[in-house]
Amino acid sequence: MDFNMKKLASDAGIFFTRAMQFTEEKFGQAEKTELDAHFENLLARADSTKNWTEKILRQTEVLLQPNPSARVEEFLYEKLDRKVPSRVTNGELLAQYMAEAASELGPTTPYGKTLTKVADAEKHLGAAERDFIHTASINFLTPLRNFLEGDWKTISKERRLLQNRRLDLDACKARLKKAKAAEAKATTMPDFQETRPRNYILSASASANLDDTSRPPSWAEWKEDYPGGWRRPCFFLVPLNPSVTRARGCLSLPKDRKLWNDEVDKAEQELRVAQTEFDRQAEVTRLLLEGISSTHVNHLRCLHEFIESQTTYYAQCYRHMLDLQKQLGRFPGTFVGTTEPASPPLSSTSPTTAAATMPVGPPVAGLAPPGEAALRLEEVAPPASGTRKARVLYDYEAADSSELALLADELITVYSLPGMDPDWLIGERGNKKGKVPVTYLELLS
Repeated sequence: MDFNMKKLASDAGIFFTRAMQFTEEKFGQAEKTELDAHFENLLARADSTKNWTEKILRQTEVLLQPNPSARVEEFLYEKLDRKVPSRVTNGELLAQYMAEAASELGPTTPYGKTLTKVADAEKHLGAAERDFIHTASINFLTPLRNFLEGDWKTISKERRLLQNRRLDLDACKARLKKAKAAEAKATTMPDFQETRPRNYILSASASANLDDTSRPPSWAEWKEDYPGGWRRPCFFLVPLNPSVTRARGCLSLPKDRKLWNDEVDKAEQELRVAQTEFDRQAEVTRLLLEGISSTHVNHLRCLHEFIESQTTYYAQCYRHMLDLQKQLGRFPGTFVGTTEPASPPLSSTSPTTAAATMPVGPPVAGLAPPGEAALRLEEVAPPASGTRKARVLYDYEAADSSELALLADELITVYSLPGMDPDWLIGERGNKKGKVPVTYLELLS
């Protein structure tokens, strides 16, 4: 217990000394060992990486889980090293409510049928969202957390150790500087010490007047600077120990030159040791800071994986919604709208806008209004003007015989017919034709 208390007191003293030294450096009252410019750049780069990684991590967590209470719950389960309970997504919960509503309101009614179809689509969307959250957490959030909780903690620990080594080095430099200054001062001052029996010496003024009845000098006589200035000769005994002399308020004699030489040698030895430890710690810290480049490469790979999972998620959502749109479009009278949508500005370059602004050909015989009869492709002829070339962006699988299957990057001829849904065009490839979705195409001029 005594040893622990001594160690605690020693650590407290070191901490207090370093705190005072650090404060004096801030106010410019103490010298500070500066690091080279490359090392400072590495430190700034590491700090910037840590700050932006924290921000990206927090915002990605908000994107994947907008509910703050759910995020706090997941955080607590993670800290307690327990498995996070399974939680339904918002899409799955909405699908459940719609399915229950369709069952209660009548699954055979138009509204009930529509609710059932939408509930099925929302269920697929919720499952896709669950897969996206799981993949993004593993491939993106986990590496970011590992960096902040692992590599960055190691870097911070070594940086604190380097800071302590620097403070110790500066303290050794200050001690050596003071020792050399005291040695130089002692060298320039004469030594009047005279050895006497029983380790006592006579004062300098007593060398001329040796009198056993002489009294010790008064405080007015003691406070004069050494040497000279004594008002009258006096005789008194002075111990050889300088610390005792100073403690009694007497005039201290200069230290022995050999003692000051030993003090300088000791300070130089401590400085060499402190410099070696500082250089070693600086090299360790520099290697860790240079490893930030490898961290950037790893985070770049994780970012690509996050984008791939996000792209897959949105592609699944689009496919499910497109299927839902087709299913809802087969119910007669489900939607009532104008056959000619408002013409958007000509400056727009989106595929939907380009399809809406294409010239509309003359009415074709045999083409019935939408919702009343199926499109007879064999009777459809391209208009005299208004055909365009289009490049297919994604693969598309035809849902029925009225649609045209597409392959990515192929070129087809497209045109619009009166009364068609603006989201669809007639596509031709060789002797095959059929309806194609506009969002899968890039119209070429």
